[in-house]
Amino acid sequence: MLLFQGVAVFDGEALLPATDVVVSDGVIAEVGRACPPDAERIDGRGATLIPGLIDSHAHVFPGDLEQAARFGVTTVLDMMSDPVQAGRLRAGAATAADRADLRTAGTAATVPGGYGWYLVDMGLLPPFPTLVTPDEADGFVADRLSEGSDYLKILVDDGSTVGMPTPSLSAETLRALVAAAHDRERLTVVHALTAESARLAARAGADVLGHLFVDRPAPGLAAELSSRGTTVVPTLAVLGELFGAPQGRGLAADVRVAPYLTESARQMLTMGPVPLGEEARHDLGVPDRTVAELRDAGVTILAGSDASNPGTAHGVTLHQELRRLVGAGLTPREALTAATAAPARCFGLDDRGGIRPGLRADLVLVDGDPTTDIDRTLDIRGVWRGGRRVDRTPRQDPGPS
Repeated sequence: MLLFQGVAVFDGEALLPATDVVVSDGVIAEVGRACPPDAERIDGRGATLIPGLIDSHAHVFPGDLEQAARFGVTTVLDMMSDPVQAGRLRAGAATAADRADLRTAGTAATVPGGYGWYLVDMGLLPPFPTLVTPDEADGFVADRLSEGSDYLKILVDDGSTVGMPTPSLSAETLRALVAAAHDRERLTVVHALTAESARLAARAGADVLGHLFVDRPAPGLAAELSSRGTTVVPTLAVLGELFGAPQGRGLAADVRVAPYLTESARQMLTMGPVPLGEEARHDLGVPDRTVAELRDAGVTILAGSDASNPGTAHGVTLHQELRRLVGAGLTPREALTAATAAPARCFGLDDRGGIRPGLRADLVLVDGDPTTDIDRTLDIRGVWRGGRRVDRTPRQDPGPS
C-alpha cells in the first residue's frame, strides 16, 4: 500500500488542492485525507501527482517501452509496427512494471511501394501486406484484427511534403477501410500531412488524424473536424525535427534528461534531419496556427511523439510535445489532459488516464505545478505503473550532450 501525503493532484482534467492519495493492490483506493497505518508514505509536499502519461503516436521497437516508462509515459499507442514483435513486447509489458503498457495498430494500410514501405527497404520492418482496391479493404481489416491490432492505421501520403513522390491509397479505398474498421467497432487513425489528405480523411469518417498537415492553411477545416467529431494528434515535435525546427539536441542536453537516456535513445534524439527532396512542400507555421484553430473549435487534441523518428526518443519527446502544444496555444492544463484523460477516452482505456478511486495506479510525481508551468513535467520525483515504482536509476555515463 502507498500513501502520497499532502500532494497536489491533477486528476486528468483539473488541479485538486493538496490532499492524500492511497494506492492498494495497484489501484487508486482513495483520494482524500487518509492515514492507513501500514502504508509506505511518500512526501508530496511541493509536488503534483499526475496520471501516467499516454503517448498517442509512437512506433515501438525492443527497449522503447522501458525508455518511455523512465520518463513517466506508462502507456504507448503504437501506430505501425511488426505485429509479431509488437505482440511479444505487449506480453512482456503486461507483467513488468519497468516498461510502458502497449496498444498497437500493427500493420498499417498502404499501397504496394507506398508510404511506409521505406521501413522495409531500411530493414526496420519485414515485408507486410498491402492493398489497392476497395474490395480488398474488408479482408485487410479482418486480417489486422486477427494479428492483434487494437485499431487501424491508414497511410494517406503522396510524398509531396518531403519532395519524394509516392503512390497512395485512393479515396474509395480509404472510405472502404474506414467502413470495414467501423463495422468491427474499431477506431481508424489516418496519417495525412497535407491539407487535402486531412480533409479527405475526415470526410471518409476517420476517427483520428495522426498528424497535422504542413503544406498550407485549410480555412474552415477546424470547424469541419469539430462537427464530425474527428480527433487530432498534432505531433508538433516530430514535424519540427523533420521539417527544419529541431530541438532534439537541446533536449538531450537537459540535465533532467541525459542521465536517463540509453545510448540508442541519445543517438536518435541527436540525429540530424533527414534530407528532403528538392520539391518538398512544408510550412511549420501551419500546424502551429492550426492547433489554436482546433482548440477554439472544440476539437479534441491528443499528445503524441511519433518516436522512433529522427530527433525523437521514447518518453522524453512526449514532454517536448507538451511544450510545443502550449507554445501553439493550449494551456498547460489542456496539454496535460491531451496526454492523460483525453487519449484514455478516445481509445477506450477506461482504467487509466485519471486519478480517482478504481483506476490503475499509473502515476507520476513531479516537483512544482505543471498546470501553470508545463516544463515541470520533466522534474520527475518518481514514476509508478500499476502501483509499482519504475526504476529511474541514472545511467553511469549519460554520454556527451
